[in-house]
Amino acid sequence: MTGETPDDAAVLEALFGNSPQGLFVLDTELRVLRYNRAGRGVSGLSEEDVLGKGVEEFAPGLEPETMQRLAKEALDTARPVRKRLVRGPSPSDPNLTLTLEMSFFPLAGARPGTPAVVTVVEDVTARQADADRFAVLSAVHASVGSTLDTPATAGELVQTLVPDFADAAAVDLLDHTGASPVNSPLRRVAFAPRKAERGREEGASRPFPFPTPYTQALNDLRARLVPVASDTEWLATSPEGFAPLVDAGVHSMIVAPLATGEGPLGLLTLYRTRREPFEDADLDVARQIAATAAAHLDNARRYRREHEAAAALHRRLQPHALPDLSAVDADYVYLPEGAGGGWFDVIPLSGTRVALVVGDVAGHGVEAAATMGQLRIALRTLTLQDLETDELLTRLDEVAAHVAETSDADVHGPVATCAVSVYDPVSRRCTMVRAGHPAPVVIEPDGTPLTVHVPEGPSLGEGGGRVFTPAVVELAPGSLLAHCTTGLFARRGRADGQDGGAPDTGLEHALAATTRPLRELCDAAVYRMAPVRGHDAVLLLARTRALPPERLAVWTLPTDASVVGTARRLAERQLAAWDLAGAAHTTELIISELVTNAIRHGEGPIQLRLIHDRGRLLAEVTDTSSASPHLRHARDSDEGGRGLYIVMRLSLRWGVRHSRQDKTIWSEQGLDGGAMDAPAGLEAFDVDQVPAL
Repeated sequence: MTGETPDDAAVLEALFGNSPQGLFVLDTELRVLRYNRAGRGVSGLSEEDVLGKGVEEFAPGLEPETMQRLAKEALDTARPVRKRLVRGPSPSDPNLTLTLEMSFFPLAGARPGTPAVVTVVEDVTARQADADRFAVLSAVHASVGSTLDTPATAGELVQTLVPDFADAAAVDLLDHTGASPVNSPLRRVAFAPRKAERGREEGASRPFPFPTPYTQALNDLRARLVPVASDTEWLATSPEGFAPLVDAGVHSMIVAPLATGEGPLGLLTLYRTRREPFEDADLDVARQIAATAAAHLDNARRYRREHEAAAALHRRLQPHALPDLSAVDADYVYLPEGAGGGWFDVIPLSGTRVALVVGDVAGHGVEAAATMGQLRIALRTLTLQDLETDELLTRLDEVAAHVAETSDADVHGPVATCAVSVYDPVSRRCTMVRAGHPAPVVIEPDGTPLTVHVPEGPSLGEGGGRVFTPAVVELAPGSLLAHCTTGLFARRGRADGQDGGAPDTGLEHALAATTRPLRELCDAAVYRMAPVRGHDAVLLLARTRALPPERLAVWTLPTDASVVGTARRLAERQLAAWDLAGAAHTTELIISELVTNAIRHGEGPIQLRLIHDRGRLLAEVTDTSSASPHLRHARDSDEGGRGLYIVMRLSLRWGVRHSRQDKTIWSEQGLDGGAMDAPAGLEAFDVDQVPAL
């Protein structure tokens, strides 16, 4: 090199002769003027192959365009370009892939044909391989297990491993864990790249041939690094099945068991067709990957089992069939996608009324389903006590708070939300109340949405004696009442009306065709709302009816003992008009006791009401006293005290309901089998003498 002093020459000679790194001196045309043989890729080349040549000539696979660009950048900017990675096959051994770290240092005063750039090359193949393996592990930890869905988890795994770590990857899981793994079928859950192996597509389920590396790994739960060649012995166990491996050029594979402490879940298989086969270090990485993936897959499997158990429990706790009622025609759609705590109920009440209920418990899984079951049973029990709707939710709030206090789960915040509507087909009045739940949607018979202000009460379970305010509306026959959970609105956000009325979510449009069968309307609402998979959704529809006037008889009577006989005669004539004369004797006994009780213990005028409704006869007596009657067993020597006992024995059901102004004692008789006979011991009662008891 011109202009060198003896000292400079000695320094350069020592540097080029002893440097552990590859050194290349390039001219302005980026041709090699001088180099040493420390560079791993050129140690097997002659000087004629390197000197005076550009990198594209002696190392065409080592990204020559990249190296030329970096060297040109150093020349143009007169600044060093440091530590840039270049990958490619070794110039002296094309079967060996190198990772080189290259730095370019420009020389001052360079002229054409003179040294212009010094390139320092360090072989970092081993170090970079370790870094790549660590990066793969980090990617697996960061990307795999984002969901509790088994196919999604397996898909995340193979997508993370291909192509950086393997050219193809497969996850096969045992259909039934706990059985003999070698004989059990394995289902292909995920494969990358997307084109599956011929003969074993995703979803296919069958055992692997025996003996093979697959069955061996399932037997002893040890990962294996397996060379593959056309004459490999185990390929003969299924020549046709394994032919795709050889045809695809797979020469190296790792079979790693996916296992937990309870046993194997399946297999992770990695394939390479690139130049470099898997090494022992790769096998160590595969073991760690398999352990991490197995933990996520086991979590997904356990979640699925709990989800299935919760869904089964959830379904079991829902009504199996809706009652056939005079008040409403009802139907529902129930989507237990998330195994959460949504529930519904249709509860027949006294006086032909009906309670429509939809609720939603916070959380998911078995715990939420169990809480839902507790609240549903509590609500049904409280509803059958004929409580006012606001008192009903106040009591249910207390139950929910107690459930939260006694639950093993760490419960924070509200336990549940709920909406209740009680419809009376006699008055056609509907009373609605809600606790943190979407307001019911009301559609008039002509399809017009009816705005009803239903104040949003607090959610259930926080305690503190909060107030729930009901709303009352009179509905025309054929009106549509829709109660739902927020899961139905999952794509549209929370479905709360700003003014306490029905939210403008599109549901009212789906229900506008009010005369269509309710089953069709339920499905149409789901199609229109398109709730997100994985969210519970409940929709309960009820089309209102009015009780025909000819099925109802009402009389107002003074509080005088003489009206007992009058009440019996009025009832007798009405039963004859309904062609129910056979039930007259029993009905007169019941009415006598109810009217006598109201006269003796009530206040103000009394009201007698008879309802003939679908194979049953209801008798009701209302007075203005708030005192509740008590059933007791009279002694043989007692002259009275048997009134309510007689009513109980003669009725299918009986009870008391209170309003803010009065109370009503009611009795229900069955008519399907004809007139109800008086129970033994009551046959000799003279109806005319009953008031004296």
